[in-house]
Amino acid sequence: MAIRGEFSSRIGFVLAAAGSAVGLGNIWGFPTKVATNGGAAFVLVYLLLAFVLAYPVLMAELIIGRSSRSNMVDALGNISGNFIGRATGIWGCITVSLILAFYAIVGGWMLVYFADSAVNMVGLQSASDWLLTSSVTRNVIFCFIFMALTAFIVVGGVKSGIEKWSVRLMPTLVLLILALIVYVSLQPGASDGWSAYLVPDFTRILDPDLLIDAMGQAFFSMSLGVGTMLVYGSYLSKKENLPTIGASVALVDIGVAVIAGMLIIPAMYVALHNGVEIFTPEGALIQGDSLIFKVLPALFDTIGGVGVFVAFTFFALMAIAAVTSSISMLEVPVAYMVESRGLVRKKAVVLMAAIIFVLSCIIILNFNALFGFVIALTTEYSQPLLGLALCIFAGWVWRRDAILAELKEGDANAEQGLFWKIWPWYVRFVCPVIIALMFYRSVF
Repeated sequence: MAIRGEFSSRIGFVLAAAGSAVGLGNIWGFPTKVATNGGAAFVLVYLLLAFVLAYPVLMAELIIGRSSRSNMVDALGNISGNFIGRATGIWGCITVSLILAFYAIVGGWMLVYFADSAVNMVGLQSASDWLLTSSVTRNVIFCFIFMALTAFIVVGGVKSGIEKWSVRLMPTLVLLILALIVYVSLQPGASDGWSAYLVPDFTRILDPDLLIDAMGQAFFSMSLGVGTMLVYGSYLSKKENLPTIGASVALVDIGVAVIAGMLIIPAMYVALHNGVEIFTPEGALIQGDSLIFKVLPALFDTIGGVGVFVAFTFFALMAIAAVTSSISMLEVPVAYMVESRGLVRKKAVVLMAAIIFVLSCIIILNFNALFGFVIALTTEYSQPLLGLALCIFAGWVWRRDAILAELKEGDANAEQGLFWKIWPWYVRFVCPVIIALMFYRSVF
């Protein structure tokens, strides 16, 4: 076990796993979905689906990972006993590498705006103009910086890299969000945002679009389907109670998404009060990159001298959210290269980071054709199908006695527990059906 590394504490694992799950999507996707889907009614549906859909799949990854003590390729290969499992694992490694390829571009943009707020503090207008002018050179440079930062953390391994930085970055992320919530809530217009976020419209609660959005957010917000939780689970101590620690990860991830909504939605309505347009021509709230790179910077410009400091804090938290997710994504192919291909960790990290950076550069050079295509290919098609495959491996291929034996490692009475009475048949029958329906609805 010393060779593979292991998380030294429960809190280290929970923060690392939650950091993997807490990405940019939680901060720029979840809040606007709430505000446009019935406010708190969406939050209630999301909370329900997070535990009836995402948590069981999360547990499948954690159980497979800790039992196998190996990377995604070897873990699924051992379960299946044939090439199908290994092929699925390689598929997962390729998918997560492609996700990181476009994610590194977006992470670089976060660093651009963070740097812009820093140079504005000292009045370097020419530097600010260069940073805010989109160009291939700028995008490549900051994508490289983002990947180098990610690789620097992953080179340290589990305890000295991933865990060490997760226990620093995740509390910082939460503190920055809470500080900004306090500031934004005191601004004119914030009360309208709080109403849009917290007042439930229960007439929307059975709306098919709301249900699909909530299912998608619950599943994808926990970083499921691409092996990140499986690999993190493989570094987890045998003494830990898996259902309990999985619930802790889910609660932290959900909690960060909810408090991110407490920041973003009131901030958007403060922007509206200050004359910034926050609605699309169709009447929906602006979301995604337009929200982060247009609406909120425009808000920061309207709040006077303090705006540059608020911008600095906001883009610091966005950069942290991006890095905590990117380190888990890079670890998936790195673990495979170290354990299956025999590379030392430093060489594996440099090799995989370089390959992914090259993929990022190809996307940057062919941005209009490839950026949206790669996002759709990975997150809309490949990721849900991988989640479905993991449910099949855990529910139909892997032997029940092996699963129970792994659960008993951390809880001798696991067989009598509520989790064991529900989860095996649930992940076998219910989760695959829900994921398949979600996939069909989102694609067709």
